[in-house]
Amino acid sequence: MSLLALLDYASVLVFALTGALVASRAQLDLVGFAFVACLTAVGGGTMRDLLLGRDPVFWVGQPAYILIASGAAALVFFTAHLVESRYRLLIWLDSFALSIAVAAGTGVALAQGQPPVIVVLMGMMTGCLGGLMRDVVCNEVPLVLKQGELYVSCALAGAVAAVIAAGLGLATLPALGLCALVCWGLRAGSLVFGWRLPVYKSRPPRTRG
Repeated sequence: MSLLALLDYASVLVFALTGALVASRAQLDLVGFAFVACLTAVGGGTMRDLLLGRDPVFWVGQPAYILIASGAAALVFFTAHLVESRYRLLIWLDSFALSIAVAAGTGVALAQGQPPVIVVLMGMMTGCLGGLMRDVVCNEVPLVLKQGELYVSCALAGAVAAVIAAGLGLATLPALGLCALVCWGLRAGSLVFGWRLPVYKSRPPRTRG
């Protein structure tokens, strides 16, 4: 199994778990769990593959991705009630899924020889879109847009780190490892230490004397 396929499998599994946890918060049935888990697991990667012209899309070529996501949904359906704080588990699992998926998307674009801007955008898209779809469908405040937390900026930093590392001649594996580490480190720092970027604050217009 190639490194990129392994990253896709890992991101599908962990993102599917987060999708199922959100489904549990919405009190959906088992089919609803599977739908949200699969949407979360393959949403970002599907858009990446469509924009990059990969044929077939990764989960169409390997349906095992859908089976893994559905299995994760079933697991959470029968065990979610055992978790004391599902939201806390969700945000930490999501941080791992984000980091893995950004590395996966970045790696796919690098392997195609895409320009640095496209590589960064594909990494960000792969990491962020699935979770955004999950939260919108389940009527949750999207983690991607939650005020006061780093999220998209973590994906951006991770993808940029990989592009710089690859440009300096670092091999693919350590470059993508650096991508995931930077992304997760920033996300974890935001959750634990409150790291954040300044937010826009509206000010009343100045009156002319």
